[in-house]
Order: sequence, then C-alpha cells, then structure tokens
Amino acid sequence: MIVDKAFRIAEVDKRIYGSFIEHLGRAVYGGIYDPSHASADESGFRNDVKQLIQELQVPIIRYPGGNFVSGYNWEDGVGPVASRPKRLELAWKTVEPNEVGTNEFMKWAKEAGSEVMMAVNLGTRGIDAARNLIEYCNHPGNSYYSDLRKQHGANDPYNIKTWCLGNEMDGPWQIGHKTADEYGRLALETAKAMRQVDSSIELVACGSSNTGMPTFPEWEATTLDHTYEAVDYISLHQYYGNPTNNTADYLARSMDMDHFIHTVISTCDYIKAKKRSKKTMNLSFDEWNVWYHSNEADSKMDPWSIAPPQLEDVYNFEDALLVGSMLLTFLRHADRVKMACLAQLVNVIAPIMTEDGGRVWKQTIFYPYMHTSTFGRGVSLKPVVDSPKYDASDYTDVPYLDSAVVYDEENEYLTIFALNRHLSESLDLNCDVRSFEGYQIEEHIVLENDDLKAVNTADEEKVAPHRGGQSQLDNGILTARLAKASWNVIRLRKA
Repeated sequence: MIVDKAFRIAEVDKRIYGSFIEHLGRAVYGGIYDPSHASADESGFRNDVKQLIQELQVPIIRYPGGNFVSGYNWEDGVGPVASRPKRLELAWKTVEPNEVGTNEFMKWAKEAGSEVMMAVNLGTRGIDAARNLIEYCNHPGNSYYSDLRKQHGANDPYNIKTWCLGNEMDGPWQIGHKTADEYGRLALETAKAMRQVDSSIELVACGSSNTGMPTFPEWEATTLDHTYEAVDYISLHQYYGNPTNNTADYLARSMDMDHFIHTVISTCDYIKAKKRSKKTMNLSFDEWNVWYHSNEADSKMDPWSIAPPQLEDVYNFEDALLVGSMLLTFLRHADRVKMACLAQLVNVIAPIMTEDGGRVWKQTIFYPYMHTSTFGRGVSLKPVVDSPKYDASDYTDVPYLDSAVVYDEENEYLTIFALNRHLSESLDLNCDVRSFEGYQIEEHIVLENDDLKAVNTADEEKVAPHRGGQSQLDNGILTARLAKASWNVIRLRKA
C-alpha cells in the first residue's frame, strides 16, 4: 500500500456515521425509552443506553422511519401524552402508543449529541402534512403550528436541517407505494412547499430500496428527472446476510455495495448532463446493515402488541467484519456519499442491545462502527493497493485486503483501516507513508476471534478489540501483521 497526502478523495462528512431509530420493535419503547428503568432520566429515557450512543459519537439519527413513517400522522405524537391516540401500525403490525413523539425525540437527540434527519410521510399523506410539520419544527413563531409547538413546551425552533421525502416508495410493501413518476411529482411539490417554509433545509429523495429491485436504476433516473434541482441527495438502502453460511462470499458483499454506489453516481451524473445542470447530486446511504438472523423469529410474531421484540438480530464476529468493510466503502466514496445511517441503533438490527428493565450491552458490530466514527474524521485519502485476491461463489477478484485511510490534518493523525478477509492466513502489510515525515505509530487496534460465529451477550463479551497489534515503522515504511479474518486500526501521529 502507498499512502500519500496528495492522494485526496474528499473531506469526510461526519454524517456518514449516522444511525436510525424507527418506531419498530423495541427501538424506542424498551430501547432508548423505559421510564421504569433504574437509569431513566426525568423524561423516561435510559441514561445507560444514551451513554453508549455518546460513545459511538453518532452525528445524525434518522427518525421516525422507515416503513413506519408511511402511515404516521405526526400530530398523534405531540401535545399532552395522556390524550394521544393509540394507533394500529400497519407497516409492522403493532400498536403504536405515541408516548414518544417529535418533541420527546428532539430533546433526547440533543442530549445524545446527535442531529436529527426527519422523515415526512409521503405514503398516506403528502404536501400539506409535510409543510405543517416543518412549520411546527422550524418556524420561530407567530403562526399556527409554530405557536402550537410553543404551547407544547418547546419555545425555540428545532431548526432541523435534513429531511427525507418519504421512505422506500419504490417498494410494493410500502404503505402508499408509488410509481417513479408518481413519487417524483409528489416529492418535487413537497420539496417546493417545505422550502417555502424554510429555505435553509437539505432534502433527500427516495432512491431504490436495494440493488435487487426490478426498477433499479430506472427509478433513480425517473425520480431525479422530476426532482434534480429541488433536492440535495438521493437515498440508497442495502442489507446483507449469510443464510448459506458461505463466509468467503459474505465478506465480499461490500463489493456489491461499491457497485451500487457507482451505479447511482452514474445515474445522477446522467441526469445532471441531461438537464445541463451545474449541480452535483450527492448520496445518502440512509439504511444499511447486516439483517437476516431474526427473519424466522419475526415470521412467528403475533400481531397488534406494543413494542414486541422484532428484527433483533444477534450479531456474530463475521458480521462485524462485513460491517467494517461497508464503512470502509463509504470512506472510499467520501466525495459523493455524504450521509449514511446504520439501521438501526438500539435493539432493532442494532449495535446496542437492552434487556427490558435490565442490562445493556455492545453487539460485535459496535466496535468497527465506533472505531470509524471516532477515528475516521478528516480527509479520506486514496491508498494505492496491491493485494492478493480470491474468487468466491458470487464474486471474483476479491482483494484479501480491504482498506481506507483518513488524514486528520488539524490534529496530525493518520489512520489506516485494514480488514483481512483471508479466513486462514495472516497478511503482511507493507505501507509506504513517507509523505508523513515525523509520524510515529501510536496504536494498532485489532478485532479478531478464532470463532467466526462468536457473539456478545449481556453475560459475556466474547468479541472485543485489543491494542496488541503487530506493526512497526522504519524510514517511512510501515509493516504490520494483519491476523486472519481481522479488523485493524493503525493510528499514526506526528511526534
């Protein structure tokens, strides 16, 4: 590997380390919110959960959905809690009690250190509800909805910057599913109305729900044909799993993500050329993760209960490796991927798990997420890499070394993220860092485990990082031993 200061991709937008909380399963009720818990604050939110979220340094959280938002009336979640209605929640076949709504979540997010990416309902609703919600949230006062917010105890506007125009509207499973033309027209008119209320906002249009959609990437082209000048981002969603227990193939799935990003960028740039526009469309990868472990359990769930366990994937060590690889993919596309949301944050396909009324713990995927969020701030550099490769059942020429590099010029740190995909052999990394004269190795963090299926529980943390990585620096050449199937963070700092 060659790393040089001059090989700049782009400044990393910290929002690529965002996450997602939906009114789904135990994400809210029993997750971030549990008034009966010993650690609950005066508003009913768990401080022990909040502390782990602060440890992750989550810059932005998408809310309130997700499939949930396409049937959500935001007015149900404001005003006196005792008078809020309980609603049948059609997306996940539960009952939504509406104990937590806009004001409660905004207060909690501020305490957690996160901004909010708010989604509006373009499934069962549309322009009118969206313009009223942004007036409620962002307008300073002297109007019906801004004054209503003040009556509800929030005197100052929230000034939410980032808004999603619906969720996965290409999906037949979505309440209010639309064709690309139907969605594009509605998104355009909604965007226009919302910007009239607050011209400073950023807007995200719905892209394809995954690469396997039959309308991909035509959906993006048609949607952007309507909305290109009215929005700032197009969304991408993708989940991966390993149901066939083929780990070599599974760890290569970030190559599919890379192809997904390239295809969407190409489509955006085609519409830019078609419209003779000077504007460049950026990407918001606002749902991504591993999701497959809980499918069988979810298929047996009884409908119409409040906050049942749903989508509670128990993540193993190989899942952590793939999550790390997906994060590296975002860093290598820092010039166009400006936001990303790990879906989700607590209990629901999440890095953080809780017991109802009990303990909280870190899943295996917590660690690569924490490492990149903490150390991956600065400029993404393009490493020149020569790595041995392998062929898997669905992918060919898969590099054993997956990597990304971030240079924090202000604090004089260089961080090399390196994933060894080889399942049985270590890799010897030789890295030329001569352009970083005077730098020394500060630490080499390793996440490794001989058992690819090892999991963490409330009783035992089997998968946790250590700082015993083997690396040396001599005359500008870094050499490191990357253990088999391992996640590595090598940090250099100017002496």
